[in-house]
Amino acid sequence: MIRKAKKEDCQRILELIHELALYEKAPEEVTVTLEEMEDAGFGKNPVWEAYVAEVEGVIQGIALYYVRYSTWKGRRIYLEDLIVTEEMRGRGIGKLLFDKVVNEMKEKKYSGMVWQVLEWNSPAINFYKKYNASFDPEWVNVSINN
Repeated sequence: MIRKAKKEDCQRILELIHELALYEKAPEEVTVTLEEMEDAGFGKNPVWEAYVAEVEGVIQGIALYYVRYSTWKGRRIYLEDLIVTEEMRGRGIGKLLFDKVVNEMKEKKYSGMVWQVLEWNSPAINFYKKYNASFDPEWVNVSINN
């Protein structure tokens, strides 16, 4: 079952984020707290939304996203994370979640959807290629930490 995330899902969403960080060899990089996640998604000024995939009542996948604005393209969805638990990969859950976000993009008439993928993550890259996604080698990730 695919549904919109609720505040009470945040603990499980955070568990999946930690699982992804382990997979991406960066567990120490996850510093967000449960309280921050709940406030950012369900507080006074929510900044993210998510779909969750439940299997037998347990969340086994998430697609967390937000709306960003491109001065060149207008409103676009930014897919922050698409996560399926390791034990559930290969069962079509990622496709269901991804399609749900794509459908929201189309329904809201946004100009597109963007996301990042690690260059070594061949399973994810092959998954996105099935959607005829464009891979842009020109842009470099830049960030500032507080």
